Amino acid sequence: MRKNKAETEKTIQDLIVIARQHFTVHGYANVSLEEIVKEAGLTRGALYHHFNNKKGLFLAVFEAVQKEVGDHVESAAAKSDDSWDQLINGCQAFLEGAVESQNQYILLIDGPAVLGWEMFRKMDEKYSMNSLREQLQHMQEQHFIKPVSIEALTHCLSGAMNEAILWIANHLDQKKSVIEETMIVLHYLLEGVRK
Repeated sequence: MRKNKAETEKTIQDLIVIARQHFTVHGYANVSLEEIVKEAGLTRGALYHHFNNKKGLFLAVFEAVQKEVGDHVESAAAKSDDSWDQLINGCQAFLEGAVESQNQYILLIDGPAVLGWEMFRKMDEKYSMNSLREQLQHMQEQHFIKPVSIEALTHCLSGAMNEAILWIANHLDQKKSVIEETMIVLHYLLEGVRK
């Protein structure tokens, strides 16, 4: 039984990895499930068994990318014991991770279009905003942040960073300097709520 479960999990992960490459290079609309199953050495039926349809497979890929970016943020934040540095490091890691070439198309273009705004926001909440909210709540409890609404602050900061990602993605030839400019602005914005 354990072997079957491990094989099933490996099949699912293989499909996600292969599909991610296809979605990254070709975009959702131009991806053929036939190509994915052929590359995976599986049948179309096997893919449908695990993901139901192309959109289900894309959702799994989207979640994998979101989780990867979230792990990158957590890792960057953990490099410091200082709460403000953790927040700043996490914000910068989020900007950098979201505009990575292998993430951009999936997160910024196809994500909202394929999944719909409601599902896109639900995934953003699950993989990004919850961690941000927890960090801000912790900082407020430690008296690092003024007594403002953490929910409002979370949405404002998340919205600002999501919009910044779209701007950065349109200036990839200057990515480093544009991220630096964005981080300067985020510093100023956050200083407004610093206690």
